[in-house]
Amino acid sequence: MTAQDVLRIGVIGAGRIAQAAHLPALDKTAGMRLALVSDPSRTQAEAVGARYGAAWTTDTAALLEAGLDAVILCVPDRLHAPLGLMALEAGLPVLMEKPLAPTVDECLALEAAAAKRGLTLQPAFMKRHDPGIAYALAHRDLIGPVLSARLWYRVMAATRTGVQDTLFPRMFLDEEVRTAEAAFKADGATYKLMTHGVHQLDLARALLGDASWVSAHAASARGDHSWHGTLGLETGGLASFEITAGVHSSWSEGVDIYGERGHIRIRSPYAFSKLGSTVELHVESESMTRRPVFAETNPFRLQLAAFGEAVRARTAGSPHAGDGTAATRLVLAAADSAAAEGSRVAL
Repeated sequence: MTAQDVLRIGVIGAGRIAQAAHLPALDKTAGMRLALVSDPSRTQAEAVGARYGAAWTTDTAALLEAGLDAVILCVPDRLHAPLGLMALEAGLPVLMEKPLAPTVDECLALEAAAAKRGLTLQPAFMKRHDPGIAYALAHRDLIGPVLSARLWYRVMAATRTGVQDTLFPRMFLDEEVRTAEAAFKADGATYKLMTHGVHQLDLARALLGDASWVSAHAASARGDHSWHGTLGLETGGLASFEITAGVHSSWSEGVDIYGERGHIRIRSPYAFSKLGSTVELHVESESMTRRPVFAETNPFRLQLAAFGEAVRARTAGSPHAGDGTAATRLVLAAADSAAAEGSRVAL
């Protein structure tokens, strides 16, 4: 690959998710290189730029005018729509950290802007690029129409900080920024449902197809929040889901899907371990269960590789912007149902 073939990537937002996930993955992804990083905090922008030998700026507009090939947007949720629109209007493909946007209207505006310009707008649902989950997606039809499914996503509570300290690189964080952002996360239930639920419900759509309705209940205890719900699948089956942040135990995440001809079992580790999910596929007619083993397991790196391919091919990306909109719609519908004591919300 020549220098002309390497995509010059800009990263907007140099906070935790950029430093823990996207930048280390970008550093190891062939055909892409970090050219420029921007963050309003000089502390974060300068330190991250120095770590990766890249230029840095505190001016997002300057980054968008720097002749880049694509950008990764790693800013707080409320800034996804305005900064995403700026990037798309500048003619740049975008890998957008989840959620695509926190409201459906903002998601639709981003979708329209990308479609108008024929640009890739890929939501960062990295779980779809987990090799175990990708295997399940590729072989889902073998088990036939889904009758029953169960999905759960349980974030550890007190142990999470220590686990992250073990797995994350040394972080360069501006304490003033952290203090200011804490105010936007003060409504723990709303923030946690969106930030965690969008992963879980996008995965439900990817594996099971669209739902026609959702019903959910919520509970809270001493700052911990849990949502339990049911999806009515358009194919006629039912899926139950749980999103809990946090549990006073280890990380727990998984999926069980029962179809007319078999079963898929997925168990997923904490994403920042960069290990893939284990997957079992049982096809009843074969009287056997398949348990594949994977070499490349870093979903963040696989996600970036897919984004690079979409940018070069000038395609919408996978997942595409419409998937981002659908996931936000599902999370908001679950929140509305929980607020209405479990009433069904049509989708």
